Amino acid sequence: MAAPGGEDGPRSRPGEAPVARRIDPTREKLTPAQLYFMRQVELAQWQKALPQRRTRNILTGLGIGALVVAIYGYTFYSVAQERFLDDLDDQARAARAK
Repeated sequence: MAAPGGEDGPRSRPGEAPVARRIDPTREKLTPAQLYFMRQVELAQWQKALPQRRTRNILTGLGIGALVVAIYGYTFYSVAQERFLDDLDDQARAARAK
């Protein structure tokens, strides 16, 4: 059992294991082996979360794509129903006929 303020350092809380302590690699001197191990653990954590992140990214992309297609389709639909140019053409024909 580690004593308070022992090798865990004064920043550790009671009952906290030394491996669970957060380390700032810029402030503490770490050996190259420790840095390599930290990179390996971070890579493993990243790879573990990758499938869930990929699924969320795909769903977000499909949602944004569907929204863009819906806006594009609605724009074409609403422009196709507008008849203001037909009214202008009718007025132009009437003016030419006079």
